[in-house]
Amino acid sequence: MNLHEYQAKELLKKYNVPVQEGLACSTVTQAEEAYRQIHSQYGSKFAVVKAQIHAGGRGKGKIVGTEQRGVAVGKNAEDVRSIAQNILGGTLVTIQTGPAGKLVNKVLIAQDVYYDGANPVKEFYLSILLDRSKGRNVIMYSTEGGMNIEDVAHNTPEKIFREWVHPSGGLQGFQARKIAFNLGLKGESFKNCVKFVTNLYNAYVGLDCSMLEINPLFKTSDDKIIAVDCKMNLDDNALIRHHDLESLRDISEEDPTEVEAAKFNLNFVKLDGNVGCMVNGAGLAMATMDMIKLSGGEPANFLDVGGSANAQTVEAGFRIILKDPKVKAILINIFGGIVRCDRVAQGVIDAYQSIGTIKIPIIVRLQGTNAEVAKELIDKSGLKVQSAILLSEAADLVNKAVA
Repeated sequence: MNLHEYQAKELLKKYNVPVQEGLACSTVTQAEEAYRQIHSQYGSKFAVVKAQIHAGGRGKGKIVGTEQRGVAVGKNAEDVRSIAQNILGGTLVTIQTGPAGKLVNKVLIAQDVYYDGANPVKEFYLSILLDRSKGRNVIMYSTEGGMNIEDVAHNTPEKIFREWVHPSGGLQGFQARKIAFNLGLKGESFKNCVKFVTNLYNAYVGLDCSMLEINPLFKTSDDKIIAVDCKMNLDDNALIRHHDLESLRDISEEDPTEVEAAKFNLNFVKLDGNVGCMVNGAGLAMATMDMIKLSGGEPANFLDVGGSANAQTVEAGFRIILKDPKVKAILINIFGGIVRCDRVAQGVIDAYQSIGTIKIPIIVRLQGTNAEVAKELIDKSGLKVQSAILLSEAADLVNKAVA
C-alpha cells in the first residue's frame, strides 16, 4: 500500500525521524492559511508547494496544459495561493505516471530549508528495501541526492553505496556510523545522521514497510539531518498488524479495476497485453501467462480467482477483464482441485448471459474435479465459448484469436 508524502512523514515523526514540516491542503484557501501558519510557527520566509500523488519525479513533472511544476517554491501567501491554484485539480504528468498522469487532489505546504552561504545545505539519497537475493534488508545511499538520482545510478553507479542488515541482529551502530562517514559528514551532522539512520530503520521494520525512500535527505545549514521527501510502501500482507494504517489508503490513486477486484477477493493485477486470463492459483497463473506469450499473445492481466471460486466471483472477474479495451481474447484455465470445474463453468455461462453480447473469443480449459461435467455444460450452453482439454489446445486457440 503506497502512502502520500504527508502521510509518510507523520508516521516517521512517531519514530523520532526529523522531517520537513508541512500541512496537507485540499483547497487553495487552506493552502494560503497553511503558509501563514508555517511562517508564524517556523519562521519560514518561503514555503514549498508539493503535489501529493503516488508517483515520483514531481519536481520535473508538469501540470497538463501549463508550465506549472509539481513542486514549486512560494515566496509569500499570494504566491503560494497562485501555485496551489495551478496544481490542485490538475493532472500531473511525471516520468513515473506515464502520459496519462495523475489527478492532484491535495498539496503539501512545507517549510523551506534554512540556507546560509557560509554553510550550505547538502542533498543526499537514502532508501531501505528488501534484497531478496541475499534475504536481507539493504540500505542504499548516495552523496548525490535530488531529482537526478536515476541518472546517478545509471552513469556513476559507484556513487551508490549499500549496507546490508542481518535479520537477526538488526542495524548495528557501526553500520549507521559507516553510512554517515561515507556521506562525508562530521561533527554534529555526523551524530545527527547516525540517529536519523537508526530511527529510520526502526520505522521501516516497525511499520512493516516494503520500501522506504528519502530523497532528498538534507543536511541543513545548522547541521540537522531531515527528510525533505518520503516515499513509503507498506506490505499489504502485514496490514493485519496495523489496522490503524489501513485508513491511510487512497483508492483514488489506485487502478479502479484492481480496487473493484479486491471487493470480490480476487487477486488482480492489470498488465498491458491483449489476452485476458482467469486462473485459480498463482503458480498456474504464471504458467498460463507464459503460455500466452509463447502462443504469440501478451497477458492483459494477472487474475487468480483462488480456491473458493464460484459463479459470482467468476462473473466479477469476467466483467473486470472486459473493461480493458485492449483485450482481444479471454483464456480461462482452471485446475479443479479445491474448486469444482462445473462451478466455474456455470459461472462462465451465467456471466455470459448476464453481461450480454461478448464479441471477443473466450477459451476455457478445465481440468480436475468434475471437468467432464463442466465441458458438457459449456458445450450444451449454446454460447460462443471454445473449450479445450490440453494446454497445447488452449495455446493454439489463443494463437488464432490474436493472430
